[in-house]
Amino acid sequence: MRTYYFFPNKPIVIITWTGKEPHLPSIMLNGHMDVVPVFEDEWTYDPFGAEMDDDGNIYARGAQDMKCVSIQYLEAIRRMKKENLSLRRTIHISFMPDEEIGGVEGMKAFVESEEFKKLNVGFVLDEGMPSLDNILPLYYGERIRWGILIHCPGQPGHGSLLLDNTAGEKTRKILNKFYKFREQEKKKLQENPNLTLGDVTSVNLTMIEGGVQNNVIPAEFKLVFDCRISPSVNLEEFEKTLDEWCKEAGEGVWIEYQHKDSLITPTRLDESNPYWIAFKKASDDM
Repeated sequence: MRTYYFFPNKPIVIITWTGKEPHLPSIMLNGHMDVVPVFEDEWTYDPFGAEMDDDGNIYARGAQDMKCVSIQYLEAIRRMKKENLSLRRTIHISFMPDEEIGGVEGMKAFVESEEFKKLNVGFVLDEGMPSLDNILPLYYGERIRWGILIHCPGQPGHGSLLLDNTAGEKTRKILNKFYKFREQEKKKLQENPNLTLGDVTSVNLTMIEGGVQNNVIPAEFKLVFDCRISPSVNLEEFEKTLDEWCKEAGEGVWIEYQHKDSLITPTRLDESNPYWIAFKKASDDM
């Protein structure tokens, strides 16, 4: 086991099981240790207490996202080693920090390092989902994440006035655009039973910033939206739509992209993909 620090208080832990042919490209089983914030009053148990109930259910922040997957990696290897099995390729199990806030001080720093290159990684399995039954869902595509910060500047002044061109008016117009679009996507999902969440685009207002005190019209409001775009959406057209919404909202409204993934084409599920062939054969054998 090795621990690396590219940033203070953010350890990267690597556990290695050396294969019979260590010169071959290795396999990495990746997971992350960090979690998002909690609302403690919504929890049955202390979210950081790792409590187990009488049925064996574990209540702990991050138990599902995503320590349960990392534990499954470890348990699978434990069983194979107990049966004295050996693999051709070396396996690295990685535990990363910083995933929930973009991975800049976690995986991004690691993959750019000499330490990562020395692992000779040829294939990675990353975060997945648990299944409560014997059906294993296969996800071959993923929505594209954009973190959108919209600046709504306007004429500041005293709260007793009825000024034109205020930040609040522009904010209302932006919110109307986003929530009308959100309702359209919800309606698609509700009316078509063949669609899943991955087939539609979700937008959610996550932060609002602005104002100095309750009798002053502020110079700006900032709105942050978490947006997960369906792979079927044309990203250039979607960005043009957002720009048009800003233009229609009023003078000076503009977008700052805090996070902007590009399109990753969904995985091919046919004979052209050697991973799919191997995965399907293993599943059929099971």
